[in-house]
Amino acid sequence: MIRTQVQLTEEQVRALRFLAGQRGVSMAELIRESVEHYLQETKETVDDELVRRAKEVVGKFSSGLADLAENHDRYLTGDEY
Repeated sequence: MIRTQVQLTEEQVRALRFLAGQRGVSMAELIRESVEHYLQETKETVDDELVRRAKEVVGKFSSGLADLAENHDRYLTGDEY
């Protein structure tokens, strides 16, 4: 683990100490769990946004190849039939 330092308000520290005591964990563990939860939530939001943006562009660009749907493997591999 990497040691880091953050500044919290007095209210945040009081609340964290209370919650940590209730759960029987250290404040550091509670903060690590909170950061992990936030990162997972943010990743899901980013993933959802990337999917949404990808769906937006589907069909907006033409390859100019009339037979692309039928011969996509050939175009992807460069194989000639």
